This record gives sequence, structure tokens and C-alpha cells, in this order.
Amino acid sequence: MEALKGGSDVLFILIGAVMVLAMHAGFAFLELGTVRAKNQVNALAKIMSDFAVSTIAYFFIGYWIAYQVDFFSDAASLQIEHGFALVKFFFLLTFAAAIPAIVSGGIAERARFHPQLLASFIIVGLLYPFFEGMVWNNNFGAQDFITGVFGAPFHDFAGSVVVHAVGGWIGLAAVLLLGPRQGRYRADGGITAHPPSSIPFLSLGAWTLTVGWFGFNVMSAQTVEAVSGLVAVNSLMAMVGGILAALVVGRNDPGFLHNGPLAGLVAVCAGSDLMHPIGALVTGAVAGAIFVYAFTLTQNKWRIDDVLGVWPLHGLCGLWGGLAAGIFGLEALGGVGGVAFGSQLAGTLSGVAIAFGGGFLIYGGIKAVMGLRLSEEDEYIGADLSIHKITAQPDYNRGEV
Repeated sequence: MEALKGGSDVLFILIGAVMVLAMHAGFAFLELGTVRAKNQVNALAKIMSDFAVSTIAYFFIGYWIAYQVDFFSDAASLQIEHGFALVKFFFLLTFAAAIPAIVSGGIAERARFHPQLLASFIIVGLLYPFFEGMVWNNNFGAQDFITGVFGAPFHDFAGSVVVHAVGGWIGLAAVLLLGPRQGRYRADGGITAHPPSSIPFLSLGAWTLTVGWFGFNVMSAQTVEAVSGLVAVNSLMAMVGGILAALVVGRNDPGFLHNGPLAGLVAVCAGSDLMHPIGALVTGAVAGAIFVYAFTLTQNKWRIDDVLGVWPLHGLCGLWGGLAAGIFGLEALGGVGGVAFGSQLAGTLSGVAIAFGGGFLIYGGIKAVMGLRLSEEDEYIGADLSIHKITAQPDYNRGEV
């Protein structure tokens, strides 16, 4: 029976890892559908290349920083307990690699390719696991300190803050350092619209992310014994809340609509194992509204050219999710309990500070040493031709079809 349990746990977390791996296809198609046609190939190339670079960084450096675990022993030792430690690494790698995938959407259409790969390596090898280890492994006694002050540890079951807020606030730093796309904000005060190049691909990306997210959240239990149907239904309710809020607040706009479920799912990650489903529904609905309002505000009033809205979607909705776990996770509001709002506030703000400060250091350093941005000519031509020497539809572009 012990062998069966061990094998079941390996299969369980492996399925979760594959589901979250599939979410990276969602990131790719969401970006592809949102950017202009001349940057579609670049969107696909960035997500795949970032995942490979992230794997190397996390395997050799980041995972040890977070958990003080490495895989340099012999293969016979690595397959102890059916190789559970290895598939756990695979599962957590897919979370870590989501950080560059998040950032990619914010800096789309004007970022240089190789400097971004370097940034991805540093983020996944150093910055992300620094905070990940504090939250999920009590590195530096961070959780002990928060518990001592507020009476409960910082709770982030599936990464509203550890993954999404961190990715979103790093993305904001990168976007600010890059500046807006050419011609986006005109000298006369006007704004040049850059509508999505493909709503069908945008929708495909959103659906792929949404389906994979149930692996992201439910499989964060990491063992069959710990799995909870509450997490699954809370994820569903938050997803639906996000859709409905984005539909109403966004006035039927398909871009807002398809980001609605993502906003809800970002927000529910932290407290998906604590909340009542109605609390999850409210959490998701608030997140959907936050995304629409914040995206509009950043683009139109503050003139921050965050192409996919990664700061509103991941940075702000992730921040809200960290706080929402300390509200709807309380027993008084139908939650499981064992959480304190003060702990959630402290942990969330710590993640925001580390991500934003670290993002500025990494991208600022790379900008100073080798530059972050495409030349004006390359940006005008588009990243597809200037970097990859091919467009998404080369035959069409030659007039052959």
C-alpha cells in the first residue's frame, strides 16, 4: 500500500506539472492574439525560449535557493520514493517559469530578445526563488516572524502573490524602464489604438490558461491524500466571477471578457483552500473589475504601455488575492480559518516590494550594460522580421495567397 501511495502521489503531481506546462501555450497564444501581426512569431519564440532558460536556471540554482535541494547525486538516489522529489521540482518549475511568461506580455513589441532571456535567467535563478523560499519553505524564518507578530503565517496556497503578484510587479518595473511603443502616445495628447491582431488566438490562449489553472490550483496539494474538492470549486467560482464582472464592467469587450477568468483565477490562488465558494465568487468578481478599471487607467491616464496588462492582471489581482485570503478565509465569513489579515497584508506587501525592487535592479542593470529596447527601425519593422527573419504568414506577405 505504501508503494501504491507513493506511485499515486508521483502520478498526481506529474499530471499537475503537465497541466501547468500546457498553460505556457496559453501564455503564448494570449500574447500572440493581443500583439500586432508583425510581432506574433516573437510572442511564440519568447515563451518557448524563456521556458528553456528558466528550466536551466531553476534546476542548477533557483530550486536550491528556495528549498536547499539539488539533484547532483546519482540516478539511483534520485528515484527514491518513485522519484517524487524530481516531479515536485518539475511541478514547481512550471510555476517559476510563469514569471518570465508574465513579464513577456508587458514588454511585448519593443524588447530585445537576448537581453530578455538573460533577465529571465536571473529572475528564475535568483529573484523569484528568494521570495518563494521565504513563503513556502520558511527561509530566513520569515513565516515564523509573521506568525509571531500576527498569530498566523502568511497563507498563499497556489501563488496569488508568490507567482502572480511577483510576476506582475517585476513586469511593471520592466515596462517603465522600456517606455511605451513608438507612436502609442502622440505629442498632441492622443493615443494610437493597437487592437488585438487575433481575437480567436487570444481566446484560445485564455481558454488554455483557464483549463490548465485547475492543475495549478488543485495539484498544489502535491499529494493525493491532501487533494481537496473545495479548491476545484473555488477556482471554478472565482473564474466565473471574473468573467461576469469583466463582461459587465468591460461593456462586452472581448479582450476584457477573455481576461476576466484569468483575473479571477489569479486572485483565488492564495485562498482557494480556505474560502467558501461564495467568497471565491466575490473574490473573482472583484478581480475582474480591478483588471478592467486598472488596465484602462494605466493605458489611458497614466500612459503606461503595458501591452497585455500584466500589472493589472497579475500584479494587482494577485495583490488582491493575497488580501482576499485574509478576508474570506476567516471563519466569520464561512472560511476554514487559520489565517489573519495582518499576516496577509505583511506577506503581500513584502512580495510586492521584493518583486518591484528586484525587477528594477535586474532590468535597470541590463538596460545600462547592453540595452533592453529594439532600435526604432527594428521596432517599426516588427520583432518577427527584425529578430526571427520571418513573419507569421510569409506566403500571405509575399502575395502568394
